[in-house]
Parts: sequence; C-alpha cells; structure tokens
Amino acid sequence: MSTSKKTPSNPNKGKRVGKSVKEQIPSAPKSKRPVAAKSKLSNDKGGIRLNKYISNSGVCTRRDADLYISSGNVWVNGKVVTEMGYKVELTDEVKFDGQLINPVKKSYILLNKPKGFTISASTTNEKKSVHAITQNAAKSPLKPVGKMERNTSGLVLLSNDDTFLGAMNSSGRLRQIYHVELNKNFSRIDFDKIIEGIRIDNNVVKVHDLQYIEDSKRELGIQINSQKNRIVTRIFEKLGYTIEKLDRVVFGELTKKDLPRGRWRDLTKQELININMMS
Repeated sequence: MSTSKKTPSNPNKGKRVGKSVKEQIPSAPKSKRPVAAKSKLSNDKGGIRLNKYISNSGVCTRRDADLYISSGNVWVNGKVVTEMGYKVELTDEVKFDGQLINPVKKSYILLNKPKGFTISASTTNEKKSVHAITQNAAKSPLKPVGKMERNTSGLVLLSNDDTFLGAMNSSGRLRQIYHVELNKNFSRIDFDKIIEGIRIDNNVVKVHDLQYIEDSKRELGIQINSQKNRIVTRIFEKLGYTIEKLDRVVFGELTKKDLPRGRWRDLTKQELININMMS
C-alpha cells in the first residue's frame, strides 16, 4: 500500500507526518551507527541543547555544531545523536569525533589580591580567600597559577583550564616583579650577593634584576622567574632580613594598571596569546 493512501484527512497533519519521517531517518534499521532514541533530556524540563554544549566547549560555533550533529560526529553516553534540539545534562559524557569535550567555558582571570587573603584551593569556603572574591568570575572552580603567600599582595592569575595551568606552572620563563619593603636598610654587600645568586635548598637561585626604589635603602624591586613557594621571602631571610611588605606588580606582561586592590578582570584575547607564548 502506498503512503499516499495513508495520508490523514487533515492536510496539515499530513505535512507534519512527512517531517517526522525525515527526523526518524537516523533510527532506520539500515543505519551503520547506533543512534540514541529520544530521552527525557529532549524535553524542555531541563538540560542544555547539544549544539550549545559543543559550542561552550570551544570546538566550534552552534551553527557548525548542528552540521556535525546531523553528520553523526557527536556521541552522547556511547550513542550517536543526530537529532536537532537534543538536550544533555552536564553529567552526560559527550564526545566529538571521539574526543571527550567539556562544556564549561574556559576563563582566565587576573586578580589584584589584597594582603591577608589565601589562594589555596582547599580554602574555597574561607571568607579571606581569593575564591570569595572571584566566585562569580566563572561557572567552575578557578585555580591559581603558581603560589602566593597569604601576606603577599598583588597579581594572581587564575583559570579553570587545566591545560593552561599545567603549561604556566611548569614554565620557568614567566617574568615576575615584586616590590619589596624590608625591616631595615639593605646593604650593598647583600645586594651583590643576590645578584651573584643565593643558595637555597642546595640550589642557586638567580634573579634577573634587582634595584633600589628611588632613594630608599629599605625598598627594592626584584625580578625573578621562579614560582617556588616563598622564594622571594626566603632569599631575603637567608641574608637576615624580614619582609614587611611584598607586592607582585608584574606577572608575565600583565600589570596592575586600572586594576584596584581586591578587583579582578578577564584577560583579553591578545593578553592570553602573549602569555601563552611565554610559557
């Protein structure tokens, strides 16, 4: 019997039937790929549209994602999905061309940390934590690049991009400039010792630059690339000084310009490109 004889009396319904047949093509028995049937996630009750999920992961635009979905390039929980408007949850496993993707937007944040705040990821619920300041900066937890003591102030770079964090933390080329204020005048003899290199933990730590700030003998600017914990503090402690103020004023090529203490901002695209080139 031909399909024309089965056409409903209502012509509009007939048109909708034609469309539903087209939509069901992926589930035809001759398909070479397993196809996910409609689930409750396809309803409007919750979830996120698959094309938006893919777009948020940074793979492509939502429009291009629709093309990839219809071509069978996207798998959800082990099954190919070609249905437009299909919805998924953040807990679903979504693969694009065989690669697991994450829909959380990658964020890169520059913070001017106040003194007395911790950057430790284990203190996310602490009021005096950088996480309390940046809690609305991203939809997933941010982690810092490198380390910074609680009593140190200044620039901190944070991200939820683990690949970026790994590259930054393993880099030995990220320029860091600190403003140091000591408890007493800093002698020229000790100045020369730092320039020559200070031995800490059986390793000689070299600085890239050291300068007195204006006419003060208690304030210095020091440039160092090491991200070891408390490295600047330990250099001066080794020589018998106590740091009363330590402020990171430059990180990579990033500065505190137009960024008041306790405030944060997103990196620009160019800043992100520049700092990646330095890693």
